Amino acid sequence: MAHLGKASLKEQRYDRQLRLWGDHGQEALESAHVCVINATATGTEILKNLVLPGIGSFTIVDGNQVSGEDVGNNFFLQKSQIGQNRAQSATELLQELNNEVSGNFVEESPEKLLDNDPSFFNRFNLVVATQLPESTLLRLAELLWNSNIPLLVCRTYGLVGYMRVIIKEHTVVESHPDNTLEDLRLDKPFPELREHIQSYDLDHMDRKDHSHTPWIVIVAKYLTKWFHEKSDQLPKSYKEKEAFRQLIRQGILKNENGTPEDEENFEEAIKNVNTALNTTEIPRCIEEIFNDDCCINLTEQSPSFWILARAVKEFVANEGQGSLPVRGTIPDMIADSTKFIKLQNVYREKAKKDIAAVGNHAAKLLQSLGKAPESISERELKLFCSNSAFLRVVRCRSLSEEYGLNTFNKDEIISHMDNPDSELVLYLMLRAVDRFYKQHGRYPGVYNYQVEDDIGKLKSCLTGFLQEHGLSVVVKDDYVHEFCRYGAAEPHAIAAFMGGAAAQEVIKVITGQFVIFNNTYIYSGMSQTSATFQL
Repeated sequence: MAHLGKASLKEQRYDRQLRLWGDHGQEALESAHVCVINATATGTEILKNLVLPGIGSFTIVDGNQVSGEDVGNNFFLQKSQIGQNRAQSATELLQELNNEVSGNFVEESPEKLLDNDPSFFNRFNLVVATQLPESTLLRLAELLWNSNIPLLVCRTYGLVGYMRVIIKEHTVVESHPDNTLEDLRLDKPFPELREHIQSYDLDHMDRKDHSHTPWIVIVAKYLTKWFHEKSDQLPKSYKEKEAFRQLIRQGILKNENGTPEDEENFEEAIKNVNTALNTTEIPRCIEEIFNDDCCINLTEQSPSFWILARAVKEFVANEGQGSLPVRGTIPDMIADSTKFIKLQNVYREKAKKDIAAVGNHAAKLLQSLGKAPESISERELKLFCSNSAFLRVVRCRSLSEEYGLNTFNKDEIISHMDNPDSELVLYLMLRAVDRFYKQHGRYPGVYNYQVEDDIGKLKSCLTGFLQEHGLSVVVKDDYVHEFCRYGAAEPHAIAAFMGGAAAQEVIKVITGQFVIFNNTYIYSGMSQTSATFQL
């Protein structure tokens, strides 16, 4: 009973998020260990948004002491803690948010850890680096890239927010796309569905049955009529769809005065014509997954995602006859319970049959790779089949590629610089600011009396960066002035916004649900706009 009580308490506490990513997503979150470098305002805001939904454990790495400036912009540091270690101070207050989360801290700078104990970072599922100088960031990114550990870089600089995801390969089964169309297969009905539709005779039904026939059956019936009388193609144009709707309208029963009856199921069928008549085909992004080297050339090291992708590919070529496994769900509709359940079961049984067929292909593949058949669970198989139209693979470039003179993405930068106020200008400014730091050992405008002098110095850093990279783009002087005025400040409002956005990406990576951005995100607090770029 105590266990049941604990489970229901957890459900109550995490109710909203469980609706988003389910029990399995929550389990992944609760077994994750995340490292956050630097307990700055940005770092603690990210952690706040991970601790509240119940991340398993976190470790803060920070060798700095709490300063007056920290207390001014960080809700998780107090005046009484000035002079104490920042990692320890923030951990204490963050843990108060959720007693089920384990918080740890390391009172060392990331530079020291990289020098003396680089393997330290290998214990984490993901590392978040906030407010790091460029040289340290490049070392850390290289280490994690080689160890295959995801890295999220997050930075607040004045009114600018910056994020960069660095992950070799991230596969997503549950991408939760917006506005998905139902998988009804009315253009290519499978035998069991065809048989079920044929069992209805709309012309010889009493009024009650006629007005409680599911709209899917109505559309399917009139589609057969359309194919016989009008065309062998699905109605595609607006004119054709209107003609098809008219065909359905003619089927509405009329009373003794010749007035059409009020049949809501027929109205529902007319309303759903657009979405019901979609062509059953394999999306281009799924074709790309099927043709990916990782899908074609499986090895013992292949993750289950690629083994299942190959199993689905083989299913499509054989039992699926060119189509993906049936999803097995239908929308709610006006119908009596018996008719609705019968139709629902037709789709469910077909989905089960398809899952079993994909499972057989997967079992053969596992055997050929010398892997145990239980290495892919029934749950994983079902989840993969029901989401087979929505699979995603994200591959990011490494940071060293982005920063390399011969490998940086020049075309992406130039293509966005037609607009002199593109968010990409802010990226160029951040790179110039890092160059300034490298040359002067501090950020521009940190002290008020230096702002004027630093404008010229930052401008020459920007010019040097652009010339070095062969970029003949123009950056307005206003931006140089603005970045000097920021003085590398970390305003809490921007840090809080970035903390929410970064935590969201961390959860996506950990749960393997929803799609992460690829690969750079820039937020402008000046214009309240944001954009992503592939750099």
